Amino acid sequence: MDRVVHFEMPYDDPERVAKFYESAFGWRMHTLGEEMGGYVLATTTESDDRGPKEPGAINGGFFAKSPEFPTGTSVVIEVRDLEAATRKVADAGGEVLGEPMDIPGIGRYVAFGDTEGNRVGMLQPTSHG
Repeated sequence: MDRVVHFEMPYDDPERVAKFYESAFGWRMHTLGEEMGGYVLATTTESDDRGPKEPGAINGGFFAKSPEFPTGTSVVIEVRDLEAATRKVADAGGEVLGEPMDIPGIGRYVAFGDTEGNRVGMLQPTSHG
């Protein structure tokens, strides 16, 4: 069974969203560079370079709103084989959104739309490569 390992939400203003979640919840926020689309990482629990230390806890991130991706909160599901998972999504009636991308030090990622119009991500961690 594949598990949820990350959440994502859209933003209009990266500084404003970072300030809000830092102030309201004490999350550690880190904005990545333009090469990563201005993605804002959110550390919500004690973590190390392998991720959350507490079993079941997840971290997340924020992406810039754009016409290509529907807005709204989404989750990222960890998969062992991204290519096989994209085929399963298509076979089940979903739509893969774009091409898989490499996230340095993290793994390979691609978003998809499910049968209900939700945007969801899939991640094959580097450790499973």
